[in-house]
Amino acid sequence: MYFRCMTTRKQKLETLFRQHYRQMYRLASILLHDDAESKDIVHDVFAQLLASSAELHEDTAAAFLLTCVRNRCLNVIRSRRIQERVQRLYLLDLDTTIIPTDLFLEETKALTEGINLLAPPDCREVVELHFRDGLTFREVALRLGVSETTVYKHLRHALLQLREHLKRD
Repeated sequence: MYFRCMTTRKQKLETLFRQHYRQMYRLASILLHDDAESKDIVHDVFAQLLASSAELHEDTAAAFLLTCVRNRCLNVIRSRRIQERVQRLYLLDLDTTIIPTDLFLEETKALTEGINLLAPPDCREVVELHFRDGLTFREVALRLGVSETTVYKHLRHALLQLREHLKRD
């Protein structure tokens, strides 16, 4: 009798599989953008149903199956995000290039000299106030009595000249 009950349960699940596989697969592939993983999720849902003793009612089976697929997809997406974060943190941890203080000071001095040589006095003053003193565009504009747009243009002009100078070297 148990064998017969199992056979009918398997047949019901097989029928549900045939009826709802396309919908379930389509939902998984929309959420995951990965065909193989989408197929795996749909198959896992049915494998879990086969292993459990839960009974599905025909009127709610489609909604239940789609909900199962959606939840598994969300778990996969969450897992992917966690893995990506861990990879990014690991890569950041590996990139521990420490610039010796002497070299850093030399580079800073060279950049300052480059700006002093290349940039007009207005641009130079904007660069110093913004980068050396840490003022915002608005604060620099108020201190110099010009608009924020003018501050931006002076800063952009000085940085473009410095970039061109560094490209030549």
